[in-house]
Amino acid sequence: MVNTPAARILEALPQTQCTRCGYPDCAGYAQAIASGEAGIHQCPPGGAEGVQRLSRLTGQPAQPIDPRFGTEGPRALAVIDEAWCIGCTLCLDACPTDAILGIHKRMHTVIEAHCTGCELCIPACPVDCISLEVATPGRSGWQAWSQAEADHARARYEAHCMRHAKKPSPRSAAAPDVPADTANPSERKRAIVDAALARARAAAASKAKDRKPP
Repeated sequence: MVNTPAARILEALPQTQCTRCGYPDCAGYAQAIASGEAGIHQCPPGGAEGVQRLSRLTGQPAQPIDPRFGTEGPRALAVIDEAWCIGCTLCLDACPTDAILGIHKRMHTVIEAHCTGCELCIPACPVDCISLEVATPGRSGWQAWSQAEADHARARYEAHCMRHAKKPSPRSAAAPDVPADTANPSERKRAIVDAALARARAAAASKAKDRKPP
């Protein structure tokens, strides 16, 4: 294992990969701390105990979590309202630990054991069918998240990165009924919703036709 300041700092982070610190992942934040570009109080999931861990590693004084990056709170889990899920797969790409199971045009579900509560799937959903449920009431930071869970999340994130590095970009792998040149994220979401509604109307019309007497 690499024994650099950034590597040691990374080991002390909760590995939620939530980006709330302002960096694309925990490794990016660790590198920024090591290089003096970021403070040790930018990780709400780690909470006050996380700041203490980083303080001991870096020698920087412990400070309260900077509210610009969020606040410490209980661990939450993503929950998909399957009745509203249109099977667009956007949340699958957004999830850093591949905690969402599903395929195109079929409802998705969250595998709780893999969910870090990062919330990245929520803005990705075009129909707002994903919500958060508190999983550790009364416990936050490292009181709500074990080192074993952090190690598990990190391993899944690293595997996720390896898989996605080998895949075509989402644009080139667009759903067959969504134009591949829909580059704007909001336009792409709208196109996916419109395509899902069109499929639903077509299915309803087909069923109605089948029910008509001969």
